[in-house]
Amino acid sequence: MREGSLEAPTRHPLDWQSPAFLDPAKAEKELERIFDICHGCRRCVSLCTAFPTLFDLVDQSPTMEVDGVKKEDYGKVVDQCYLCDLCYMTKCPYVPPHPWNVDFPHVMLRAKAIKFEKGIKLRDRLLSSTDAMGKLAAIPVVAQTVNAVNRNSLSRKILETALGVHKDRELPPYTAKKFRSSFRKSPPFAVKNGKQTPGKVAVFATCYANYNEPQIGHDLLALLTHNEIPYVLVDEEVCCGMPKLELGDLQGVNSLKEKNIPVLARHAREGYAILAPVPSCALMFKQELPLMYPDDADTLAVRDAMFDPFEYLVLRKKEKLLKDDFKQSLGKVAYHVPCHSRVQNMGQKTREMLESVPGTQVTVVERCSGHDGTWGVKAEYFDNSMKIGRPVFRMMAEAAADGASYYVSSDCPIAARHIMQGMGEEKKQAVKAHPLTLLRKAYGI
Repeated sequence: MREGSLEAPTRHPLDWQSPAFLDPAKAEKELERIFDICHGCRRCVSLCTAFPTLFDLVDQSPTMEVDGVKKEDYGKVVDQCYLCDLCYMTKCPYVPPHPWNVDFPHVMLRAKAIKFEKGIKLRDRLLSSTDAMGKLAAIPVVAQTVNAVNRNSLSRKILETALGVHKDRELPPYTAKKFRSSFRKSPPFAVKNGKQTPGKVAVFATCYANYNEPQIGHDLLALLTHNEIPYVLVDEEVCCGMPKLELGDLQGVNSLKEKNIPVLARHAREGYAILAPVPSCALMFKQELPLMYPDDADTLAVRDAMFDPFEYLVLRKKEKLLKDDFKQSLGKVAYHVPCHSRVQNMGQKTREMLESVPGTQVTVVERCSGHDGTWGVKAEYFDNSMKIGRPVFRMMAEAAADGASYYVSSDCPIAARHIMQGMGEEKKQAVKAHPLTLLRKAYGI
């Protein structure tokens, strides 16, 4: 194995239950090793603010090498990483099976886990508890109150002072009518299995679709119904665990896994395809949990049954099991590919599906928007999240230079909100719509 090899990256399991994993001295030694390799390469400097932070620390040190950086400053790099995985998947020439074995995201996760063990802010615990927060905030009347507070500038200043949630971050509203409570049962369609796709679907609603934008979930159900694919809603679910993972709360991830995986594994063994309409949630079950539990049969069964919705729909289309009776074009669509869709290694399935709609022109922006879950909400990272997203904002705005109305779309609904906020005055002609919403519109259903 040599630099520049065309061999696919190999992701090693995460040995998070080993006592050495949380040993600060051993973790620090691995951080120094990887930082030294990154300093000598610098290929990832444009991806996010973690790498510029590292390189500035090196360049400003007495030796201008990693050995001149104070160990207590390593945390400054760790704090800027939000585990998008793009360095590993798209840039680094030294990922395994290269003998240097550089896995920058996982060494960052290790450092975050050690930091979590030492204690974290109340804000971080609250923001990573999406299910608990959603259950509270989505209660009728409470939802309206929370939404009103989030729109009030004075309240937001108080919230920033008290909890460190940036006053200018546009937050998604909560709904008083949750997706799971307004779910409609599937018509009794016959199951038509394809070579690569089960002919029946179990929907993992996700916290976001359940508490914030239930329309996304209903659009998915409408598409399944139109294509005569029978579906069920997963019997029980809690948060997928991605917010806890990004915080380094691995025991929290484990607790959520113990609740989700047995239920999902039963659906998988009953022959269902499992669909999650938020990329981060699908990725959690496809990659992160299998890397944490590589020998757990239930976790692997869920991994093999999990699909991104557009991955599933495109496969059905190729198997001649998806209708193409589109009623209207979508015109111009500026489509942003989220990081957590790219990391799934499935190609641009959403773009492929939208482009199959006659009269539709899709402009693809394949770059990190800079928000990442809860990271871009926090006061200390808000400015950086807007800085990282600036090229995306510009490219999405340029998609309709003629001034005509067009759609701004991303599989990640939080990224779409972030992009619309970042576009500012340039979003006058832009209409935000999730890709599932757009496809439903194209079908005329």
